[in-house]
Amino acid sequence: MGERTQFNPGDHAPNDGQYMEIGEAAFHMGVNNPKIVNLKKGDPFPETSNHNRKWKRKDMKL
Repeated sequence: MGERTQFNPGDHAPNDGQYMEIGEAAFHMGVNNPKIVNLKKGDPFPETSNHNRKWKRKDMKL
């Protein structure tokens, strides 16, 4: 089992970094104007713009 790559609002960040919103089902299609947040390890993820979105680390490939 590997490390999780998608996170829900309220989950805690596993590492320091920038995280951006992605679409839940069609993440390969992208999101127009996604929110981007800077989090430290252990910080909770904020609410997303849409309940179907999740958070993913920005520097990881989609």
